[in-house]
Amino acid sequence: MVQKYQSPVRVYKYPFELLMKAYELRFPTCDMIPIIKETEIIEEDISADKAVHMVDRRAKLNVEAPYLLKKLMGVEHLLFRQRNTKDLRARTLHIEAWNESFDTRVEINEYCVYSVHPENSEWTCFEQSAELDIKNFFGFEGTAEKIAIKEYSKSIEKSKDIMEHFIQLLADKGITNLEVWEEPPPGTNTVVETVPEETVEKPTGGDKLRRKSSAKGRDLEQSLTDNQDPASKLEQDYIQMFLGKLEPMQESRLVQLKQCMNELQKGKTPPDPVVLRFLRARDFNVEKGREMLSSSLIWRKKHGVDKILSEYQEPSVIKNYFPGGWHHYDSEGRPVFLLRLGQMDAKGIIRSVGEEGLTKLTLHVCEEGLKLTEESAHRLNKPISTWTMLLDLEGLNMRHLWRPGVKALLHIIEICEANYPETLGRVLIIRAPRVFPILWTLVCPLIDETSRGKFLFYAGTDNNRGEQFLGPGGLKEYLPEERIPDWLGGPAATGIPEGGLVPKSFYMSQQEFEKDQSPGPHLTDSSCYQSISLNKAQVHEVLVQNTDRGSVITWDFDVMKHDVMFCVFRTKEAFTGLEKPPPTPTLSNIGSFNMGPTSEPEQHSNIGRGWREGEEYFRAEAPIICMTGRASRAVM
Repeated sequence: MVQKYQSPVRVYKYPFELLMKAYELRFPTCDMIPIIKETEIIEEDISADKAVHMVDRRAKLNVEAPYLLKKLMGVEHLLFRQRNTKDLRARTLHIEAWNESFDTRVEINEYCVYSVHPENSEWTCFEQSAELDIKNFFGFEGTAEKIAIKEYSKSIEKSKDIMEHFIQLLADKGITNLEVWEEPPPGTNTVVETVPEETVEKPTGGDKLRRKSSAKGRDLEQSLTDNQDPASKLEQDYIQMFLGKLEPMQESRLVQLKQCMNELQKGKTPPDPVVLRFLRARDFNVEKGREMLSSSLIWRKKHGVDKILSEYQEPSVIKNYFPGGWHHYDSEGRPVFLLRLGQMDAKGIIRSVGEEGLTKLTLHVCEEGLKLTEESAHRLNKPISTWTMLLDLEGLNMRHLWRPGVKALLHIIEICEANYPETLGRVLIIRAPRVFPILWTLVCPLIDETSRGKFLFYAGTDNNRGEQFLGPGGLKEYLPEERIPDWLGGPAATGIPEGGLVPKSFYMSQQEFEKDQSPGPHLTDSSCYQSISLNKAQVHEVLVQNTDRGSVITWDFDVMKHDVMFCVFRTKEAFTGLEKPPPTPTLSNIGSFNMGPTSEPEQHSNIGRGWREGEEYFRAEAPIICMTGRASRAVM
């Protein structure tokens, strides 16, 4: 399997020329990079105007590996090539590196770029891209891959400190600024400088190696240079400040997923904390994270979730009888949501607002949680992406196991697990009664293992709540003591309803309740979006009757799985629909659009049998291929 690395943008707050002076101090060897034992220059060229300087080096690396593996390898050191091309005119340094040792068994390619910061010419940006492909390595492919990733990660983590070290050495010598290169005056004599032939040891096959590396290098270079959209890039300092400390490979996966989503969503990439949450939920697997996030984005659009904070209106029964609400922050700055589940009349609330209403309430709480965590992160200037729930189960009994209530709870957990992963930082469960294990047995399988590890359980009753929750190891370990609710012996009034039985005057009619409990995706009832499932070679048509001359037609759709071709046609005459339309054509003849019958009797075409393109109907838009996860929006 090919392992890929794509770095975030690292910003050095130094001019390009000064940074290049510091970078060159690393050669021929550097005590801070013990893996490099020695280097030699293979080739060196300087352009006539001295603006472009190319240096091709061979490096001898000492890689830490198990003794047995070194014996099988038969070598003590590994040989790598590195070609640096510094362009003072463009103020860039391009670094291309690849392995020479075992190049038929292992391919390692790296491409790095130093360039001037796009918004501050006194700063320098660094980006890095690499690929590792271990084809066959004496039966130790897994071990070799782990060693390579470990060594590469160590090198990445140290690289900024090494650069800062050499910058400081220059400052100690009084070098804090260097002049920017300028074009020589017209008529100035220039001489091309090269290393004398007798001092250059040119290995046999060197040109072949360079060409091979250059092809790979161009692929990696394209992955960096093609992506110039600032919205799809992440700076390393930003990640550490607002998203948290990540390992180098985790940073790489985050950058890859953000770039992927930016391409699929036409630049409307979800916020970075959201991308990271879905990536964490899939153990930093980019493809699985993309699938999960794409499905969630489609779900949000379909149900209008983005509007829920501005449009949701709490029913009066929720305002008066739902014993839950937000309550300040925990000791780490996370927003805290209190829920006295044992005091909630689950049957009364569901009979009043239905499973649909309870689901909307939950979504509103989740959306508020995302907003509050973002506000807390910016207020405290540190990474906060989760919230804390304090779940009080005092009063929980068998009536809470009412079947429609359990069904609603399981449905809500499924929605939250699929669309709000990694949002709960901690769940403090207190005063759990004997009936709780039954409920926990029902819901536990729906909660992933990582989330289950965030649940902390406390026993206790009213008789010992002060000792239990205010003493050592109690709630004050997680909540500021002045924020512990008064109903747990603390000083804080919460302002949330106490719960209790819901009067039957709030209940829905029996007919409304039965409709709410009927199978079906009720949240889509008011959605302007429709879903369609197509088998391979099937075609789905949407007929738009438009009599408003000069109007604009727009379309918006998402592809959840596989690739789909999309076309727009217009007919010469208005469609009457008086005759029974023939079946839809298959993709086998979509190139010519011969609208004849097919083997799919269930899907029909609005275009008449025997119609010819260019006569009875015309192509309004060229066909486009919409890939998995892509959101397509256009106007005509």
